[in-house]
Amino acid sequence: MATLHTQSTARLMMAPAVVLLLMWMLVPLGMTLWFSFLRYNLLMPGMEEWTGFDNYYYFLTDPAFSTALVNTLLLVGGVLLISVGGGIALALLLDQPFFGQGIVRLLVIAPFFVMPTVSALVWKNMFMNPVYGLFAWVAKFFGLQPVDWLAEVPLFSIVLIVAWQWLPFATLILLTALQSLDEEQREAAEMDGAGPVSRFIYIVLPHLSRAITVVILIETIFLLSVFAEILVTTNGGPGLQSTNLTYLVYAQALLQFDVGAASAGGIVAVILANIVAIFLMRIIGKNLDA
Repeated sequence: MATLHTQSTARLMMAPAVVLLLMWMLVPLGMTLWFSFLRYNLLMPGMEEWTGFDNYYYFLTDPAFSTALVNTLLLVGGVLLISVGGGIALALLLDQPFFGQGIVRLLVIAPFFVMPTVSALVWKNMFMNPVYGLFAWVAKFFGLQPVDWLAEVPLFSIVLIVAWQWLPFATLILLTALQSLDEEQREAAEMDGAGPVSRFIYIVLPHLSRAITVVILIETIFLLSVFAEILVTTNGGPGLQSTNLTYLVYAQALLQFDVGAASAGGIVAVILANIVAIFLMRIIGKNLDA
């Protein structure tokens, strides 16, 4: 009886927080869903009318949608490839004993704490500027023509900027997992004649598989909503070359003032993000059960 009373008290104390959280999530989602069925333009207040699924049809058949979807997938895939691959390499490097190890680890993790807008501005003006940027200076030093990164390869430039931000996160998670590896396994494999490559493939990589899966899941969820880096550097251009789904929804709502189509795009983006999250969660579940 006392246990039941304690559980009831605990639920009662948690109820305000749970209700507030539900309102925080469900109210904006419900309003977005409602607006997605309306012809709602900010330049014509009071002229809203019910249109059913017309906004969804307009958004899904817009050529910009397919381009933005492909750019989103390329952005996510490119950042994951760089951050996971680079994270494994840095984790292996930082796991070795050397002088100043703590300082180096701190410097490697530091970019993760820089705001996306700030890092995008730094990359845009200090590294990728075709006139006085660091990359242009290096190109001129070797007698090469400087590249206007944000104009010629805008999506790849965004991938580099975002990957630089997420590489420390992957490194930290993978380094933590690597340090939990039993050293006796490495020593036994080395005594059996296994070289560094064989030890990495058959011992280190299987041990890191769960950590890699977690990194991919967390990064994918956040990378699907990359926005600040695109807004600060390319504004989705040139044309639609660096426009992802998040920026396309922003352009529909605040550049074209079409709240109805933007709301439909937001719902589509939420559905796609949940599909990806469920797929990755199933992979993680199978990985953990193995």
